[in-house]
Amino acid sequence: MKTSISTKEIWRIAVPIMIGNLAQTLITFTDTAFLGHLGIVALGSSMMAGMYYFVFTTMAMGLAIGIQIIIARRFGAKEYSKIGSIFQHGVISILLFGLLLFLIMRLFSGMLLDFIIESDSIYAGAMEYIGFRQFGIVFVCMNYLFRALYTGLSDTKVITFSTIIMAVVNIILDYCLIFGKGGLPEMGIGGAALASLIAESTATAFFTLFTYVKLGKSEYELFKPHGFNKELSLNILRIATPTMFQKLFSFSAWFIFFIMVEKMGEQAIGISSIARSVYMILFIPVFGFLATSNTLTSRIIGAGHADEVLRTVFKIVFNCILCCIPLILVCIFFPTAVMSIYTDDIELANAAIPSIFVICGAIILQAIGAVTFESVSGTGKTNAALWLEFGILLLYIAYIWVLTNLTTKVEWVWTCEYLYGGLIGLVSIIYIKFANWQKLKI
Repeated sequence: MKTSISTKEIWRIAVPIMIGNLAQTLITFTDTAFLGHLGIVALGSSMMAGMYYFVFTTMAMGLAIGIQIIIARRFGAKEYSKIGSIFQHGVISILLFGLLLFLIMRLFSGMLLDFIIESDSIYAGAMEYIGFRQFGIVFVCMNYLFRALYTGLSDTKVITFSTIIMAVVNIILDYCLIFGKGGLPEMGIGGAALASLIAESTATAFFTLFTYVKLGKSEYELFKPHGFNKELSLNILRIATPTMFQKLFSFSAWFIFFIMVEKMGEQAIGISSIARSVYMILFIPVFGFLATSNTLTSRIIGAGHADEVLRTVFKIVFNCILCCIPLILVCIFFPTAVMSIYTDDIELANAAIPSIFVICGAIILQAIGAVTFESVSGTGKTNAALWLEFGILLLYIAYIWVLTNLTTKVEWVWTCEYLYGGLIGLVSIIYIKFANWQKLKI
């Protein structure tokens, strides 16, 4: 499996991204862990509102990934002076898009959440959560852009620093604002959302200051005035728009999963809220290697080594699985201890354990499928990635619908992750091996 990319280089990029992806995961984890002690309704409300919020932010993530692909391509081709213009066009695009998302959430969240949530108590809690969290969406968008910049430059250590800051702020404020500690008001669900908002804005402030100090006078010319470039703007949109919709479809499908599960009852959504949080913890290594696969694919193509893409991707997948195994083993051998983090309700904890076992197996297929799929976007063929995933998501949603109508056991519904991981990996490998993408210019 010889490539110009060493295992050390893969881990050098992936590890900080893994730690960086702890940001949103830790917010979800701490919200779930603290709110789980307030009861099933609080747990379900924060989970449904959090998923709803994440559907919106994924489009900004897709825009940032499109920019990341172009930055990585320029970096691989050693065209460093062009990176500043790309970044500045990205800032304008992401800010405008973030404001648009805020307006949509501000005006339509009540109607949309009322349409998709059946339980009145969960709806009320979800609206309380979104009432605070919506104000953080522009900060989330900017954080995605900064992460895209540093990932595209294969210099990901700063993501670790921002995550530590974000996690510490969120955990402390979660505890104080949910339970009314440290002289702060007891806000429950709203306190969790406010803590997340403050943590996200703190991370944006850190990214901005760090970038100005470290890269302000670099060869990338990030802060040098660059005029508007229509061709560059159109290129960003050409690459990023399919990625935006691909991410939207992907996470919307997962949101649909939870909408269907919510109709199975409050206990079902409580179980799935815990399972989702554990799944996101297990997914941390996968997130790191996803971005690594995307970036290195674009970089080695830019460097003129397109023939190494598939071998490099297999190498990344192998290391990703190795990284996932320790977390899987903890969940398999100590499920009761894991459940105790989330809830004091022994009945709920025992009911959630079968779903935890299901997702432990699914994460291996996700490591193979998702990491391989990201390399398709890394080639610049983001349109192909969009349509490949769209077809698989239709099968995924149909599978969920069938199971939620055939069984009352939530763990069986979670087997949909096996279907998705297996199919997305298979079609991605076939595409990389046989499709014509090697000479695409971006």
